[in-house]
Amino acid sequence: MQPTGGSVAAFVAEAAPARRRRDAETLIAIMREVTGREPELWGTIIGFGRCHYRYPTGTEGDMPLLAFAPRKPASTIYLDDVGAHADALAVLGPHTASVACLYITDLERVDQRVLRGILTASYAFATSGGSDRVVLTVTD
Repeated sequence: MQPTGGSVAAFVAEAAPARRRRDAETLIAIMREVTGREPELWGTIIGFGRCHYRYPTGTEGDMPLLAFAPRKPASTIYLDDVGAHADALAVLGPHTASVACLYITDLERVDQRVLRGILTASYAFATSGGSDRVVLTVTD
């Protein structure tokens, strides 16, 4: 995966429904604050920063340090590992989650202080070099 060079503002302006556009603007502000980086478009994902990952299996590639996608059914927020945030997710508010994705249908219904903490922890993991299950190298 690589940044595509597209306009983040134009991409967000086309997000539907309107709630997704509103939530995207809020997530951009939060992630910009957490990372100190500007957003870049990676296809249909809005990412902040860049890193190279490598698994012990040899699988490797590039990805944002922190990212989300304003999908029609929900905003998809990409995390290091949902399980690492179980306590925070228990008090976050309405959401669903899978292995490394957090799905929020309405950002105004979740505790944004808790969300900010989850994003900060996930970003710290990404910039720390990873773990025994994945090696992460910041590339920007």
